[in-house]
Amino acid sequence: QVQLVESGGGLVQAGGSLRLSCAASGRTFSNYPMGWFRQAPGKEREVVALINRSGGSTNYAASVEGRFTISRDNAKNTLYLQMNSLKLEDTAVYYCAARDEISVAYKYWGQGTQVTVSS
Repeated sequence: QVQLVESGGGLVQAGGSLRLSCAASGRTFSNYPMGWFRQAPGKEREVVALINRSGGSTNYAASVEGRFTISRDNAKNTLYLQMNSLKLEDTAVYYCAARDEISVAYKYWGQGTQVTVSS
């Protein structure tokens, strides 16, 4: 299995930017489609962005389309989420996750990193 550790969260003013990283270890990173998810207080966890194994295909939630960019560096075993034009409603714990190619369920999760956007 793969182990995931997020970093890069913090406190930022509205309109600012942050870049999250997710370092993977264990099995071959490039074997896994990956995604970023988030959970705000009192809300269910939601998908933010998804990326395929090569990084050539991405998908975004409508709420972040055009502001966030998901990418991966398979040589560095790292997943990224560049977040620009941050809004108050982006405040949440952000998680990276991986799934097996043959599965639709994200099985492997990091511990999460807090992103807080202030006015």
